[in-house]
Amino acid sequence: MRTWTSEAWLAGAPEEVLALLTEPDAIARWAPIDFEVLDCEGERLETGTHTRVCGLLAGRRVELDVDVLDAEDGRLALVASGPISIDVEYVLRPADRGSQLRASISVAGRGLFGRVLAQATEVVLAAGALDVAVGRIGRQLQPELVAA
Repeated sequence: MRTWTSEAWLAGAPEEVLALLTEPDAIARWAPIDFEVLDCEGERLETGTHTRVCGLLAGRRVELDVDVLDAEDGRLALVASGPISIDVEYVLRPADRGSQLRASISVAGRGLFGRVLAQATEVVLAAGALDVAVGRIGRQLQPELVAA
């Protein structure tokens, strides 16, 4: 399982950033891999929440079950599983008038199809998709920059 990381300063307190990270409608606007939420147990991802998402990977529609392991105290950790497994962690620390975000994603595949999907996902991440996603999170926190 290979892991990609990205770090950035964001213009929002850790609790504001975590609120954005756990809002199902907002997630699709900044996620490093395009997907849609099929169902969600509540209005926000919380520790213990289970949801289902789907997206296109390697040109194929893939559905994943998502289990939120932690969504409090400046940390969002979740596991998305299906033909591939994606472990995600966002850790926030207070920083000068904002937050320092450290994001990490690990991907693994099961079986031949899963390994092909994992490799395709790794190509997207290696091309900088996580860095782009972190930049989108920052823009979501600064709406005046989105309008510009």
